[in-house]
Amino acid sequence: MHLVIAGGHGKIALLVAGLLTGRGDSVTALVRNPDHFDDVRAAGADPVLCDLERADAASVAATLTGADAALFAAGAGPGSGLGRKDTVDRGASALFADGAEAAGVSRFVQISTTGIGQVTGDEAFDAYLVAKGAAEDDLRERSLDWTILRPGRLVDTPGTGLVSLAETTLRGSVPRADVAAVVVALLDRPGTVRRTYELISGSTPIAEAF
Repeated sequence: MHLVIAGGHGKIALLVAGLLTGRGDSVTALVRNPDHFDDVRAAGADPVLCDLERADAASVAATLTGADAALFAAGAGPGSGLGRKDTVDRGASALFADGAEAAGVSRFVQISTTGIGQVTGDEAFDAYLVAKGAAEDDLRERSLDWTILRPGRLVDTPGTGLVSLAETTLRGSVPRADVAAVVVALLDRPGTVRRTYELISGSTPIAEAF
């Protein structure tokens, strides 16, 4: 498998890259800062400079040409301002999907979040939820073989390999390492196409969670 990851320097993206390249697959990681190339290479992936807030669909498609799958793992992150919640969490996702369609890459996994549709009263977080929800809506209208993964609150504790995965609302936290392992499992399972999963820590081994 050859996977292209948008947001290739993110913590989950680096973990996914390590898992895939560790078993012999290849990964291209799109990053917007060349200072991050060494981190990407250390995870086993090949870095490509691509700023999804400034790129066009043709240049994004060029990075995806020949790939077997695409993973959108980008996010504006805390403290990024309301505008970038839209330009990254929604706009970059749509652009990456445009590129996948143009390149003929049908398999597309999008990392979203639990809580879509809620209003919390936190202006920045609510803008984030709106942007992620819009990105999901955009993806569902496409002919891509998409899967949406909505992890709960992300933590950096070691992965346990035990999760709760459902197509209904879940509340809780989940280690980033387990999110990465579930992403790899999704990529390996054609039966997860056009489905939306919520993910938190639980008691079911990842291999049995589907």
